[in-house]
Amino acid sequence: MGALRRFWRRLGPGFVTGMSDDDPSGIATYTQIGAAFGAGQLWAPLFTFPLMAVVQEICGRIGLVSGRGIAAVVKAHYGRRVLWGAVTLLVVANVVNIGADLGAMAAAAGLVLPLPVPVLLVAFTLGILALEVLIPYRRYAKVLKWLTLVLVAYVVTAFMVTEDWGTLLRATVVPRVELSSGYLLALVAFLGTTISPYLFFWQADEEVEEEVAHRKLPGMGSGTPVTTTREVRAMRRDTIKGMFLSNLIAWFIIVTAAATLHTHGITNIETADQAARALLPLAGPFAAALFALGIVGAGLLGVPILAGSASYAVAEAAGWREGLSLKFQRARGFYSVLGIATLVGLFLNFLPIPPFKLLYYAAALNGFLAPPLLVLILLIARRADVLGEYREKRGTLIAGWLTVVVMAAAGVGLLVSLVV
Repeated sequence: MGALRRFWRRLGPGFVTGMSDDDPSGIATYTQIGAAFGAGQLWAPLFTFPLMAVVQEICGRIGLVSGRGIAAVVKAHYGRRVLWGAVTLLVVANVVNIGADLGAMAAAAGLVLPLPVPVLLVAFTLGILALEVLIPYRRYAKVLKWLTLVLVAYVVTAFMVTEDWGTLLRATVVPRVELSSGYLLALVAFLGTTISPYLFFWQADEEVEEEVAHRKLPGMGSGTPVTTTREVRAMRRDTIKGMFLSNLIAWFIIVTAAATLHTHGITNIETADQAARALLPLAGPFAAALFALGIVGAGLLGVPILAGSASYAVAEAAGWREGLSLKFQRARGFYSVLGIATLVGLFLNFLPIPPFKLLYYAAALNGFLAPPLLVLILLIARRADVLGEYREKRGTLIAGWLTVVVMAAAGVGLLVSLVV
């Protein structure tokens, strides 16, 4: 028990960042992939894990070593035009994701609570905003870490509904690729929801928040901390754990959908309640309830991180005070962006777009937006004037550029398939 406690205490920004990737947008995307293609894309989490780990390690290193978020570094070295282009891409993608996540949370909660979906939608929005604004960072970071445990629901559900593990494992290690627009859209959506722009900014800024919390820095962006090799290695281990578990959860969600929805001919998911209701006769009420509650818990973890990463980016670009470690009165601009992004996401749900469809296409949007942002991050990672002796080595940078090529190629392939 003591060893488990020590393990839990060591988990930090990399772990929370990885687990937040399985937000309702991710759950929707993985469910749709499993429903549409069965085990056909089970290989994708195994493929994306090392790419995701490399990208997030670079982002964590930038924050840990420089004492600044990614937007602040871009502002210092690449000019305002590039900076605001990157920040705009991030904010647009995040707001769409926030809206989709809130809608999915409300629809899923409506299956287990006797309340109208609009009431739940507003309640979740206000509750999340209150948590972010009123709770001090150190306590809030602990809340986020505990919320990651809700994702275990998808592991339990997969074991409840799956029997043919041999076939699933073979599909995981032997990729099967289809050259169809539907398959490529699913692949772009998977890449976009797994290697997401908001994760880049969030982890870098949370590494800085941790340094402020441990008094290595007086505030966000207020200096360059003294970083040790031990701290860099600890950040890398934490990040790898988070990204591994993130992709593992994604794999289990695809397995659940493949073993239930796809097997019974349900290949298109449009709403959160449709997915959970479809599981009810196929897997029983407990599995359906677990699936629905998992969406709610994942949203409580993911929405604050989506809004927070947008707030960090805008505040750094505008030169405002920033940080969840500050009270509202000392960082009005930062918290205003956080609130506006969340509220705009809320109002997106009143457009005539099914929540799960919004989630799925939000993930595809991320797939198109991530490559240009990754290019900026990789350029930063090789700068000695930012990272000094801790700038990234050639092998890591090659893996990072491979990630850019893979995501860009998937997007181009999708466009070509739609035209031809």
